[in-house]
Amino acid sequence: MFGELVPVGGGDPIPLLRERLLVGRRSRCDIHLDFPNVSSQHCELEMDSGYWQVRDLRSTNGVKVNGQRVEVQVLMPGDKLTVGRHEFEVVYRPLTDGPPPTLAEVDPFSRSLLEQAGLEARRKSQRRSERLTKQLPPAVRTPGKTDASGEDTEILGWLTDDDVAE
Repeated sequence: MFGELVPVGGGDPIPLLRERLLVGRRSRCDIHLDFPNVSSQHCELEMDSGYWQVRDLRSTNGVKVNGQRVEVQVLMPGDKLTVGRHEFEVVYRPLTDGPPPTLAEVDPFSRSLLEQAGLEARRKSQRRSERLTKQLPPAVRTPGKTDASGEDTEILGWLTDDDVAE
């Protein structure tokens, strides 16, 4: 046995009998959790470099480790793993004395280079605002009415294609 998942709040522990386990609602899953908020194939547990890791399999209700939603995460002994809305304590002894693998070692392709550099969210936000700006026609402002910063303050209406052509 490679450890167990102990349900938080009580229940029978679930033994981790193999180095790779499929968790989900389907009866053919290695760990069968027959609950409506658990996807048919919710996540995968895998022993890697002596440590357990979890990988979300695009489940509807997600996977959390210690309250944080994750896609791929190394599980340390004592971590709280939430599958759907069901929380388990991860109990095991690492099979090595070495340090746990980092996320990059676990799956170097799990995030794009832009995401790893922290640029992806900014780029998406910029594209969204550009798209919205293109969709809105320019505003007609009342000349001479400004606020303390010198900006126009009153909008009379929206220009149409006919107004721009004139």
